[in-house]
Amino acid sequence: MKKVATAYVLTCTLLIISIWCGVAIGSVHIPIEVLWNQSVDETAANIFWKIRLPRVLLAGLVGASLAIAGAAFQGLLKNPLADPYTLGISSGASVGAVMTIFFSFSIPVVGLYALPTFSMIGAIITMVIVMSFARVVDRSLKMETLILTGVIFSSFLGSLISLMIALSGEELRQVIGWLLGSVSMRGWPYVQMIIPFVIVGSLMLWTQRRELNVLLYGEERAKHLGVNVKRSKYLILVGGSMLTGAAVAVSGTIGFVGLVVPHMTRMIWGSDHRHLLPLSFFNGATLLIICDLVARTIILPRELPIGVITAFIGAPVFSYIFYKQRRGKGVRA
Repeated sequence: MKKVATAYVLTCTLLIISIWCGVAIGSVHIPIEVLWNQSVDETAANIFWKIRLPRVLLAGLVGASLAIAGAAFQGLLKNPLADPYTLGISSGASVGAVMTIFFSFSIPVVGLYALPTFSMIGAIITMVIVMSFARVVDRSLKMETLILTGVIFSSFLGSLISLMIALSGEELRQVIGWLLGSVSMRGWPYVQMIIPFVIVGSLMLWTQRRELNVLLYGEERAKHLGVNVKRSKYLILVGGSMLTGAAVAVSGTIGFVGLVVPHMTRMIWGSDHRHLLPLSFFNGATLLIICDLVARTIILPRELPIGVITAFIGAPVFSYIFYKQRRGKGVRA
């Protein structure tokens, strides 16, 4: 119990520190006094409330969404290499979002939420297709089969995105800027856009925390212990795809967060999903806030796409996990 309490205290402390660093550090320094007295520096206060704070919150929500989705997928598939990026779900969400921008899709009832809605639909459809195709090829759903299937469909979906970019006119700049992955200049509307999906998707996964623990021992044993395996799978896949779709819709494709964060959290604090899911949520938020801070300050006054930073971190970790798996010293999911 003491270890669990320590985990939450450290995780939340790091998150708070990263949030403050994210809003305070930049081309303009933000003094802490603006939190309670905006007249101290009105320019800094405007930057804090209108630019920095929504950007940091958006980065945190995107990172949290991808991390908790990755933790759930890894638990469901019993595979530490599973995450929205490697399974091709991010690419499916990207296709849904790019099609929304390219064809100017809109839903009168949902208005602002049309982009994450279509992105989420693309993520869910891709997840179903990848899982179905992988099961047809290999009934046991081995790691290599899932990853290769994800790569195949990611390549195909990437070609669809390239086709839409080639055919686009005025939408070209918007599509390319979005695809690079960034939370720059999004503002409060994008924070409002993602919050409902984060809440609903996270709650769907949280309700399956005990089921995920049981599923680690296999579907047959889970059935004997009273788990409705089919229902649990449905809720986890839909919840994870909802989070991925919403994250991709507001920030573009940002890879490896859903792979690195759950894996490192599991190594340090254990694989109990009652704690792995929330700890991954907080750690994912912390990681992406820090990555965004690095992306916008490392080559001032220019700014790097945030996906570049996450790839620098994620690619070596992915290689390490894959190496351990192939050497027969796999990390238990």
